Amino acid sequence: MTEHAMDPHDTGAAEGAYAVVVPTLGRPSLAATLRALAAAEGPEPERVILVDDRPGPDGGTPLPVEIPAALRPLTTVVRGEARGPAAARNTGWRAAGRVPWIVFLDDDVVPGATWCDDLALDLAAAAASEEGAVGAVTARIEVPLPAGRRPTDWERNTAGLATARWITADMAYRREALETVGGFDERFRRAFREDADLALRALAAGWSVTAGTRTTAHPVRPADRWISVRLQRGNADDVLMTRLHGRDWWTRAAAPRGRLPRHLAVTAAALATLGCAALRRPAATTVCATAWLAGTAEFALARVLPGPRDDREEVLTMAMTSVLIPPAAVWHWLRGQIVHRGATPLDPYADPHGHPPAPPLRLAGEERIRR
Repeated sequence: MTEHAMDPHDTGAAEGAYAVVVPTLGRPSLAATLRALAAAEGPEPERVILVDDRPGPDGGTPLPVEIPAALRPLTTVVRGEARGPAAARNTGWRAAGRVPWIVFLDDDVVPGATWCDDLALDLAAAAASEEGAVGAVTARIEVPLPAGRRPTDWERNTAGLATARWITADMAYRREALETVGGFDERFRRAFREDADLALRALAAGWSVTAGTRTTAHPVRPADRWISVRLQRGNADDVLMTRLHGRDWWTRAAAPRGRLPRHLAVTAAALATLGCAALRRPAATTVCATAWLAGTAEFALARVLPGPRDDREEVLTMAMTSVLIPPAAVWHWLRGQIVHRGATPLDPYADPHGHPPAPPLRLAGEERIRR
């Protein structure tokens, strides 16, 4: 691998030219993503930018992936700062040169066999659109689910990506639109809500977002039984979304509201049970404990019934996590209220980082993959 400096003044790319940006933690799934991209029929990307966002000592070693031969002349590895996918994507698109379109892919997706051809059609349709200046084009996300049984809670969660409105697992953005709004808001440190935030800011700035026809698969990746508890961190991101975009952002983003009000009630019942017990009020303790048990049981059943009910491990996981999720959700919601208390409402033309986008100069640690 050798260092390569991109020309920040290169503006000779055709209207339909595109670069692919893949933020990655070096997961094994990255190899399948790159193989599918290399094999896809149609016009190849101008560049492929891999943003190595591994934290700690891993960030100083080469990515553990074999770049397909067809992509090696096009591929550049750029070091990220391990501050989450929003920051990594910003690093990637700013390093991509003056190519008109930036296509974001996650490192655990599999582009379809005709993905490049379909993308070319999507970008051509965007150029010819009469809906105003098209700033972004979505893709069709497919989540393969197991046949012969009901999906687990985690599989159903992943399947929700297929109906997410502006998911950046495969999303094409016009570079000019990214420059207009300053890119992704790096306060979103997880792969959650950063896509909806960017799309809402682009729409507010006068760009339109259209639906494309290309198809990308998003397999269900392995996860441990506590994944649903860790996902409750997203409640803090929802607080930031409300601060930025107002209380109606859920409707505009077509995002499900979730169960936070019920989680608040169940957690309050649990705290009241402990308080009444400490005050030695048995009657009140019984009432509060009954409310907590009823709420927890309802939540557990709502998760067990759509899934494989004969899978003991799945049912046990649902029972245990249904006890932990409500207080975890409330904790992260309260944390978000504190952390994001200073966030101000949306100004669509303001850079979320307080400065103009950096020009696409060569970054430290940048590497070009050669044959």
